[in-house]
Amino acid sequence: MTERPLILGSSSIYRRSLLERLRLQFTSVAPAIDETPRFNEQPLAIALRLASAKARAVATRHPNALIIASDQVADLDGIPLGKPANHENAVCQLQALRGKRALFHTAVCLLDAASGRLQIENVPTTVYFRDVTDEQIEHYLILEQPYDCAGSAKIERLGVALIHRIESDDPSALIGLPLMTLVSMLKNEQVEVI
Repeated sequence: MTERPLILGSSSIYRRSLLERLRLQFTSVAPAIDETPRFNEQPLAIALRLASAKARAVATRHPNALIIASDQVADLDGIPLGKPANHENAVCQLQALRGKRALFHTAVCLLDAASGRLQIENVPTTVYFRDVTDEQIEHYLILEQPYDCAGSAKIERLGVALIHRIESDDPSALIGLPLMTLVSMLKNEQVEVI
């Protein structure tokens, strides 16, 4: 096990909770970057760019750390859906998603701030949404308020009722941090989980 500090470059309670599953000592640091998509930027490109930018932003303050960062963007026929931020946007997202298939891109990276070595990978999850009514969407949003979740679908809670099926190589990816991929990245940096 390395003596380098391990930092999660995120203020997300979901990512912190996922990383705690690995029983590693780490601290969380908010990366404080602009997450606005660039003009005509594709969903996958957004996720990869933002995951890397988050890690690099934290590295400037922690030059000897191993930094984990992740970003997730939902892709509905090439249209990026990020965090809705408010009720109105969440309604629009869920109305657009109902009865459809969306691809959630979850980019994860591990940056060795000292050497500059960056490992980055996208772990896609295909999500098939149920054809829910406006009333069901409204009820869900009132109960969950998932305004900090890409595509407004909080799968780890009541959002599971919006979803018919998922396809992924890593079930933790949809929640926001692909742990199976991350374990391999950590191993590459001589950090063993078990």
